[in-house]
Amino acid sequence: MEKYPLTKNQDIEIEITGITTEGSGVGHYDGIAVFVPNTAVGDVIECHIIKTKKNYAIGKIKSILKAADARIIPDCEVFEKCGGCAFRHMHYSAECEMKRQRVKDAFERIGHIDVEPDEIIKSGRTNRYRNKAQFPVRSDKNGISIGFFAANSHRVIDCRDCLLQPKEFAKILGIFDKWIKKNAITVYNEETKKGLLRHIYIRKAFETNQVMVCAVINGHNLPKKDELIISLIKECDNIVSITVNENTNDSNVILGKKCRTIWGADYIEDILCGVKVRISPLSFYQINHDQAQLLYEKAAEYAGLSKDDTLLDLYCGAGTIGLSMADKVKQIIGVEIIPEAIEDAKINAQINGITNAEFICGDAPEAAEILKNRGIKPDVIIVDPPRKGCAPELLDTIVEMSPKRLVYVSCDPATLARDCAILKEKGYEVRKVTPVDMFPRTSHVECVCVMTRKG
Repeated sequence: MEKYPLTKNQDIEIEITGITTEGSGVGHYDGIAVFVPNTAVGDVIECHIIKTKKNYAIGKIKSILKAADARIIPDCEVFEKCGGCAFRHMHYSAECEMKRQRVKDAFERIGHIDVEPDEIIKSGRTNRYRNKAQFPVRSDKNGISIGFFAANSHRVIDCRDCLLQPKEFAKILGIFDKWIKKNAITVYNEETKKGLLRHIYIRKAFETNQVMVCAVINGHNLPKKDELIISLIKECDNIVSITVNENTNDSNVILGKKCRTIWGADYIEDILCGVKVRISPLSFYQINHDQAQLLYEKAAEYAGLSKDDTLLDLYCGAGTIGLSMADKVKQIIGVEIIPEAIEDAKINAQINGITNAEFICGDAPEAAEILKNRGIKPDVIIVDPPRKGCAPELLDTIVEMSPKRLVYVSCDPATLARDCAILKEKGYEVRKVTPVDMFPRTSHVECVCVMTRKG
């Protein structure tokens, strides 16, 4: 049996000297990295080892021997149990500086690019900023649990009033709880794959105050739905849409593909950067409304648009980034591979009276061929890919199009740095990078970066 430098249940003293991308603190003991959640750089702790490997170990705080300057008392009772937040134990200013440093480190270590990020755009609010939440519902001997999964598990931590969510979400969960118990509604069990109610999914439009409530079910019919509807609209007068999402798949994907409205409208409406946006249950929409506006404004600044420009918006989703810049350019072309998102984008253009926008359903190489055959050459390209970043063939397509500027919006500094390194080899260089704190108290950080052709 291989002998590890540290053993399970061993207690050691370490100083936390760094933070991982997931938000855990890092210290070292006899040259072995030890990862400890809920710690801050500068903490000296007595650490209890709970898992060991050859090159690292995982521990938990047994006691704090010396608290870091950044450490504060967490303001959430379930912070150490829930997997949602990573930094409620430290000052917000320290969190933001750490995130900015993470962006700089990613460019240096992964992209081998020396760039000094601009100051991070901090969030005006660190609580109650999320406009969407998906609450798993489970049942056990202790009763109904509605809340969030514990870190790295599928165990639900009961949390009705999460500090990241709007206040009325807690009221809605309370209504569901009473309805479940009164009507003996069965709750989904991941092991047996039986039970009806899987998740309670809520969205809020911050500018209009409209709320959508969606029951995600493992089936096709929602019993006693009229009773639920009456309770919801009686207690929450800003609910304008109540829907059911059918998800009978044996997977970790929260939402199924089929939605139906059981009361009110099929969507809610919000306003982002002056653009009216329709949001249906399956629509992509930025989680933090106020920070999204600042992010899009920074993207527009980096794009440096003029009235003669053609703007190509790749991964356009529901078209929000491109449509927010419609008044600055001659033409917008949005590209997205998801048909439902393209339909949302077309509707959003229509309800805003935007006539210089076109949306193409397909991948980037397809769109490039269409534009080439029509003699259209984009002056500026914006990309906002998923966490995995851009595929190599997409980067090749961008280089072939040869835009004057490329604005890259990213939710993962590591894949951003990787893609920027590839583009650098192909003749583009990073000019500026701005981190944006879209998700305060969590480990995530958004970035917007501008690249131009060398020379």
